[in-house]
Amino acid sequence: MVTRQRIIFQGRVQGVGFRARARTAASRFPVTGWVRNEPDGTVMLEAQGTEPDLNAFLSDLRKKTSGLVEREIHANVRTEPDEHGFEIRRH
Repeated sequence: MVTRQRIIFQGRVQGVGFRARARTAASRFPVTGWVRNEPDGTVMLEAQGTEPDLNAFLSDLRKKTSGLVEREIHANVRTEPDEHGFEIRRH
């Protein structure tokens, strides 16, 4: 079953390549979604896939961003049925 998570990352997450690392990590797994910087200094990410694939993607992203993230806030959100790929978004 496909699910979608919205995650807000707090910490030293802007200006350190976080979004590029997220896109690289996503390319290794069958997940779709996007990542963007927020005006408050956080990074918001939405990722969609099966629970095992999302868990694997997030585990890989945590390894790639070790020491940068102080807190993650998770929420399940509505899936996007026609989404393809994973992109870096700008406001």
